[in-house]
Amino acid sequence: MKKANKNFQNTSKERLRLFIAFNFLLFSVFVHSQEIIPLYSSKIPNSKPSTLKESGTGMYKDVTVPTLEYFKPNAEKASGTAIIIVPGGGYSVVVYDGEGVSAAKALAEKGIAAFVLKYRLPNDAIMIDKKIGPLQDAQQAIKLVRDNAEKWGLDKNKIGIMGFSAGGHLASTVATHFEKSYIENKEKTSLRPDFQILVYPVISMTNELTHQGSRDNLLGQNPNKEDIDLFSNEMQVKSNTPPAYLTHTADDKTVDVDNSIVYFEKLRHQKIPVEMHIYPKGDHGFIFRFPGWIEPLFSWLQNNSWLKK
Repeated sequence: MKKANKNFQNTSKERLRLFIAFNFLLFSVFVHSQEIIPLYSSKIPNSKPSTLKESGTGMYKDVTVPTLEYFKPNAEKASGTAIIIVPGGGYSVVVYDGEGVSAAKALAEKGIAAFVLKYRLPNDAIMIDKKIGPLQDAQQAIKLVRDNAEKWGLDKNKIGIMGFSAGGHLASTVATHFEKSYIENKEKTSLRPDFQILVYPVISMTNELTHQGSRDNLLGQNPNKEDIDLFSNEMQVKSNTPPAYLTHTADDKTVDVDNSIVYFEKLRHQKIPVEMHIYPKGDHGFIFRFPGWIEPLFSWLQNNSWLKK
C-alpha cells in the first residue's frame, strides 16, 4: 500500500516538474489571479485541533486552511460561466500549479471565471471524519461561487467543476452526491454543479478499478463495502447527474482508463449528455505533454453555450 502511495506521489512530482519545464508554454496567456478567498468565514467544519502545518510550493501537502484562488475572465470574452478546478495528487498532495493554475489561466483567457480549489487532504490528524473532508470543501466552493455569482458578474446556473486524477474523483463525487449537504447550508443553495469536466479521473473505489493509493488515503486500508460503494461514483449516477466531459489515455498506467469508460456508460444509460475523448498514448498526466488536449474541451464548452462563440 505504501509503495502505491509513493508511486503516485512520484507521478505527481513528475507532473509538476513537466509543468515547470514548460513554463506555461501550454497556455501563453497573460492572466493573473485576482484574489485568494478563504473557503470558510468561520470555523472549518469537521476539523479538530492539530499541529500539522501546510507545506510545499506549487504542490501542497497537509492543507489545513482551504482556499479558492480566483482568476478573472477576459472581459471581452466573458460568458458568465465559472469553473471550480480541483487539482489531483492521489489525495496525498495537491498538484496546484500544474493542474490548477495552468487550467485556470487557459479558461480565464477564453472568458470563463476560474477558481482553483486548495482543499484539505483526508487526514485523521486534522479531521473527525476524513472521508468527507475533501467533499465538504468542494461543496463549499460550489456554494461560495453560486452565492457570490452576482458580485462577480456570473450566471449562477453556469457553474461547473473540473477535476484531474484524484481531483477528478472529488469532482465526480460533488457531481453525484449533491442531494446531501455535508456543509452548513441555511440558504439551501444548490450544491449541484451545472456540468463536470474530468481529466484522467479516478472514479471508482472498487478493487477492480480504483487507484489504490487514492482509496487508501480517502477511505483507509480496510474500508467497508458501504464506503466503497458510496464513493464509487459510477454507482451514484442518477437521471439528474450533471452533463460531463471526460478525457483519458488508453495507456494510463496509474489510473486505468476503465474508470472513465465505466462512468461514461453509466451516464449514457441514464441519458445524461456526455462526451469522451480517449487518446491512444500519453499515460497519466498527458496534458503536460500535449498542449492541444484542451481544444476539444473548448469546443464542448462552446457547443453547450458555456463559452462564447
